[in-house]
Amino acid sequence: MTHKAAVSSVLLVLACLLVPLGTLSTWAKYEIGDSDRYVSTMAPLAGDPGVQNAVADAVTTGVMKNVDVGALDTVLTGYLHDAVVSFTDTDAFRGAWNTANRAAHDAVQQALDEGTTGPVTLDLAPVTEQVKRQLEADGVPFAGRIPVSHTEVTLLSAGDLAELRGGFHVLQLAGLWLPLAAVACAVAGLALAANRRRALAATALGAALAAAALLVALPIARALTLDDITGAANKAAAAAVYDALTSPLGTASWVFVGVGAVAAFAVWGGRDPFGRVRNAVLRLRREHSGDTRRRPHDPHTPGNRADDRSLVPGPPRPRS
Repeated sequence: MTHKAAVSSVLLVLACLLVPLGTLSTWAKYEIGDSDRYVSTMAPLAGDPGVQNAVADAVTTGVMKNVDVGALDTVLTGYLHDAVVSFTDTDAFRGAWNTANRAAHDAVQQALDEGTTGPVTLDLAPVTEQVKRQLEADGVPFAGRIPVSHTEVTLLSAGDLAELRGGFHVLQLAGLWLPLAAVACAVAGLALAANRRRALAATALGAALAAAALLVALPIARALTLDDITGAANKAAAAAVYDALTSPLGTASWVFVGVGAVAAFAVWGGRDPFGRVRNAVLRLRREHSGDTRRRPHDPHTPGNRADDRSLVPGPPRPRS
């Protein structure tokens, strides 16, 4: 292998490896790092049953810690939980949910940028306040005694945040530079390749396999994330959040897999990768229909070449 071929191979392999990393960096910067996109992604989860039950559990637990109604404690707990679940179907809850998520996103991003310590939480006080107003309007006893405390749901513990800070912050800083680096490596590698057609096919296939590796990693990371969460409601809510946040990653990876596989097949098939299949289908149709008529002469079609004796001019006749 020549020096140029070796450099070409290294660049093309690097381009393939940068495909999943570029997908992650773009996702981290423009999907997770952008506050508006984050809130827009989380907004539909306000109607997810797992999220609604988790919010109802957290609000009910937070309120009942500060309310003592004696023998009616169990009754009030069930009634309050049902009231919160009912409230989660209203527009007021969706507004409070978006407000809480925007505040939580800003806290996470600040922790990643500034390296602050401590857990990152989702404050459900706006939800508690709205539920209290609804119960008071309905004339529910003891509703006025419900304290609007800062009921918090931990999104990231201090330990999880410390582990996430390094790699995730680097991905956000990289942003579009990693995808651009992948394109640059691919262009340079193809320019140096001895057989560009073969190199292009191998690169397309390698990019598809690299994107497929990210698709395999996503459910593994999901399982590891949910293993650390206790409680059925909390686990269901975490699963819904994980799926919503990683959905763009899965979609982008599937696009790379499809485009890479099709590009590799097209390059290996030549200029017209489907031409052979099309010609075979046409030939079978003619044979099946019994059409044996001779097609118009085409010097590029096998069987109609200029070596037909009827088309070869004979020797010139002598003049009389």
